[in-house]
Amino acid sequence: MSISELLSSASESPLESDFRGQIQSIKQKQTKGGKPYFEWNIADSTGSLTLKIWNNHPQWEKACEIKADLVLRFSGEWIQNQYGLDGRNWNFSRLADEEIESFFAGDPSLLEKQKSDWEQICNEVSKLRDPRLSELCSLFIEQYGLRFRRSAAARRNHHARRGGLVEHVAQMMRSAVAVCTVYPYLNRDLMIAGVLFHDCGKIWENTYPERGFNQLQLAAGEMIGHIPLGLELVNKLWRELPHKSWSELEPPNEEIRLHLLHLIASHHGQYEFGSPTLPKTPEAYALHYIDNLDAKLEMVKDAYASAQETAPGIYERQFPLQAPLIKPLTPFEIQIPSQAKEVSNPPPGHLF
Repeated sequence: MSISELLSSASESPLESDFRGQIQSIKQKQTKGGKPYFEWNIADSTGSLTLKIWNNHPQWEKACEIKADLVLRFSGEWIQNQYGLDGRNWNFSRLADEEIESFFAGDPSLLEKQKSDWEQICNEVSKLRDPRLSELCSLFIEQYGLRFRRSAAARRNHHARRGGLVEHVAQMMRSAVAVCTVYPYLNRDLMIAGVLFHDCGKIWENTYPERGFNQLQLAAGEMIGHIPLGLELVNKLWRELPHKSWSELEPPNEEIRLHLLHLIASHHGQYEFGSPTLPKTPEAYALHYIDNLDAKLEMVKDAYASAQETAPGIYERQFPLQAPLIKPLTPFEIQIPSQAKEVSNPPPGHLF
């Protein structure tokens, strides 16, 4: 079972299962009574979880020897409550070499989805009509495509997994294409390029090694952040383009560059959320809301998969969502006469 499957299946009733994971980090803490325990952050290609190892665990001494980056198998009974995932009668063991290779290959269904998403990104880039944006996006894919494909969209909250950035960008591109059909005055080429580059700095902020599911912590990402890094990267690539052949094109090259940089700089939408500037063009507003929409709906999807019901149809609040979720309304389906049931209309104000 993958980590995402475990988190979506576990509940307050014990679930007997096993999963494999790579130790991302190990923290040694103390209970209020002064007893030591470990807090392990464990990841696979689908996501991550936190597991506590108490000092009365039968494998406590063995746990003291475990180091970060090791890949282990965890077996036992798992429950999910307001404190997160907890285990009963569980144990861990190291994997054989051939099992480790299989683990690093990743979840097949997720890999297939990310492959399809990457193909869609490349397909949308191939449709760009403006030669400046087309060359710029193609150059980025050529030079940084491999690193882009193994980066996450965040450290937590949404698409926080290897390849998550590809999933996020592909979904945003699908949304951008749809929005451009509703608002045809939007510059479609600029929107697609803006989606591709808006989080490109995360290939330093949220990337993974060539082999493994432990996000790297790089000085550039920590000291500068993905928005300034994205601006610097676009300017670097822009200097490598053959501008002389485009001197007669309209709009001018410099306007194209500035509008694209503005999309990157303003996509968080507010100063307090890290934007060095606010949206000031139609494309900047559209990109900000498309980005926010995809991130929020991914958080909602994950919350439904892991949150416990506190009452019928009402789920406990999941950070960083602002309120508890309610069970969504199922779509209406027309029933054939033999399946239709008689439904009496409730009297007005029946809820009260």
